[in-house]
Amino acid sequence: MPKITRDQVRVPADVMPESREEYIDNYLKATRGTGRLMLFACDQKIEHLNKDFYGEGIDLADAAPEHLFEIGRQGVCGVLAGQRGLIAQYAADYPEINYLVKMNSKTNLVKTSQDDPYSPQLYDLDAILAMREAGVNIVGLGYTIYLGSEYESTMMAEAGELIAQAHANGLLVVLWIYPRGKAVTAEKDPDLIAGAAGVALCLGADFVKVNPPKPEDGRTPAEALKVASTAAGRTGLVCAGGSTVDAETFLTQLYDQIHVGGADGNATGRNIHQRSLDEAVRLTKAISAITLADWAVADALAVFNGEKDFTLADI
Repeated sequence: MPKITRDQVRVPADVMPESREEYIDNYLKATRGTGRLMLFACDQKIEHLNKDFYGEGIDLADAAPEHLFEIGRQGVCGVLAGQRGLIAQYAADYPEINYLVKMNSKTNLVKTSQDDPYSPQLYDLDAILAMREAGVNIVGLGYTIYLGSEYESTMMAEAGELIAQAHANGLLVVLWIYPRGKAVTAEKDPDLIAGAAGVALCLGADFVKVNPPKPEDGRTPAEALKVASTAAGRTGLVCAGGSTVDAETFLTQLYDQIHVGGADGNATGRNIHQRSLDEAVRLTKAISAITLADWAVADALAVFNGEKDFTLADI
């Protein structure tokens, strides 16, 4: 697929004139010049605790946090997303990675049946700007909202303010928006997923990460996703990767999400980092071949199997 030029980057009106060029730089870095996002999600150490990194079916390499950064360096990704502290501990040794700082988090210990989910903001923007000033390659921020939670208004207010501040400083924002709480009976209902996409647009996000919908009316998930990507308007929509599945299934789903569902990329964590370093690196390249270069599933699978290579030069 052709790369986009600087003039083709849509700059939101809340980006200050003095930050316009930096916003464009960050957008092009995050999307590798394509307008699509390949987000390597590494925020699960808080969200899911250690069970996503050690246990049955998970490669032993994943137990060490540096595994994430080696994947980011050796693989092909748009951004590596993680909490401020995680990035702060390793970024100096991995300066070439584009970082997206996850601004809020919660564990999964308190279940929805006990209390509606609330993910508090852990630090303010000044802490992130200080890291950027110190030389960390931060291109954007991330924030999670649980629609349907009794705390949704607090999370939306925090996210809205954060987006305004981030844009004023030339940073992108990706919202993770999941319908979840006692008021939600079906978290992957297509209408709710489309609603989440529309909320992200109204808050001013550059991209929104949603779960793939599960339609019950005969449509495929990718067909139902098209409604959500349309609702997102100029906010790019990407789908969560979910738990680990075989590479061919995952790559086929991703291809359909983009070419049928209108997605503008992907946001993948466990499917990548629970593998050995070599396999994880090859999967990032296969994912990026589809996301950033419009390769067919068969060609991307050949990359994963080690029969072909994919590098940034192929974009």
